[in-house]
Amino acid sequence: MNDTLASAPHQSARLETPVEPTEVSRRHLTTLRSIVAAWGERKRFRWELEQMSKDNPHLIDDIGLTRRQVEAEIAKPFWRR
Repeated sequence: MNDTLASAPHQSARLETPVEPTEVSRRHLTTLRSIVAAWGERKRFRWELEQMSKDNPHLIDDIGLTRRQVEAEIAKPFWRR
C-alpha cells in the first residue's frame, strides 16, 4: 500500500490552541448570514405569493401584478432576485 498520503504535511500539522476569528472572518460570517436571511425572505415571499394566487387570485390585481408576472416570480429559484 502507498503511504504517500499518510506522510503528507497537512496530517502532521496540528493546531495546539484554537484560533480566534479575525475581524475579516467575522465580517464574512455576517455577510453570509445576511445572504442566507435574504434567501429565506425570498423563499417565504414567493411561497406566500403562490398561496395568494391559488386562494385569492383577485388579490393579485390589487397588488398591481399580472398573472404572468406572478408565475415568473414564483418560478424563480430562491437565490435569484
